[in-house]
Amino acid sequence: MNAVQEFFSNRIIVTGIIAWLTSQVLKTIINLIVNREFSLERLFGDGGFPSSHSATVTSVAVMAGLTCGLASPEFGIAFFLAVIVMHDARGVRLETGKQAKVINDLTEFIETLAGTDLTPEDKLKELVGHTPLQVFSGSVLGIIVAAIMHNAL
Repeated sequence: MNAVQEFFSNRIIVTGIIAWLTSQVLKTIINLIVNREFSLERLFGDGGFPSSHSATVTSVAVMAGLTCGLASPEFGIAFFLAVIVMHDARGVRLETGKQAKVINDLTEFIETLAGTDLTPEDKLKELVGHTPLQVFSGSVLGIIVAAIMHNAL
């Protein structure tokens, strides 16, 4: 079996990919409904509802537990990595986004006073982290995807 076939025959990897894709599509649809505009950035970008980070790592951990057992090293590693990723998304990355917003507002104020403009590439990305609700909803989505994939594969 070649490497690509072997990679995509791994149930845990496939489940993580499907959870990520599902959450990104949901995020794009929700953004379209709420803001009444399509944003390609939502399809590939960070932040927003639901958390694709949480959906992905939760689905991987749950599928590892279902496939390899809760006492397996695979589940143990996936579980702790999931906890770390979700904590980071809710904590450090959320605070980074808040700081970026303040810095962008200050920069915009200074630009107004100076009569200059920054390009969009020069502005800091503000939507990088997740609220607790976004993390929780992503993890619920990850559990659902893993349960469906476990029964389907």
